[in-house]
Amino acid sequence: PSRPRTAPPPPAVTTRRMAIVRSPGTWKQKLANRPEPRNAKALIPALKNAFRSEGVPAPWVWLAEVESSMNPSAKSPVGAVGLYQFMAPTAERFGLKTRPVDERLVPEKSALAAAKYLKVLHKQFNSWPLALAAYNAGEGRVGRLLKNSSAKTFEAIENSLPVETQMYVPKVMAIVALREGVDPAKLPAPTAMTMPEGMFLVAWVFKHE
Repeated sequence: PSRPRTAPPPPAVTTRRMAIVRSPGTWKQKLANRPEPRNAKALIPALKNAFRSEGVPAPWVWLAEVESSMNPSAKSPVGAVGLYQFMAPTAERFGLKTRPVDERLVPEKSALAAAKYLKVLHKQFNSWPLALAAYNAGEGRVGRLLKNSSAKTFEAIENSLPVETQMYVPKVMAIVALREGVDPAKLPAPTAMTMPEGMFLVAWVFKHE
């Protein structure tokens, strides 16, 4: 005999559950003891150089941990490939070839494309949380939600975003905070300047003293 269907939880319960799973504090606690991905030590220096060359704060390289667990060969069922999980059209938009050799599988090139994309998204939305939301859910969707609601922050539109995105943004922020020991919300906007590692750190500290 078929089992009786379980009634969905009341809206108030669903709301409380969502508040928990998308809370930055929840993700920080959940990820606190998570070890670095196996490939991290070998990959991170080159990835950070790629991000710096595009003027994007280096801590955002850890986006790759959420996207692919830092597996350069990662492929999703829907066709996203590489460390930063680019679909073919987006990869080509940011200078990656997908044929005859798929450059999404080359860590440094994938990182350059990701940095360029984050730079475009931050310029468009003037916010790292909104840039992350657009990276995950699409800049068109985020842009329409902001326009239709006259909102300017991620928090103002998060209820209207896919559940995956509602969790994705605080998860990425928590990973960056864990790996780099910084508050990602205070990372500076992208710049056109290219700085060596030491200069980047001095500039960041000076800006936030």
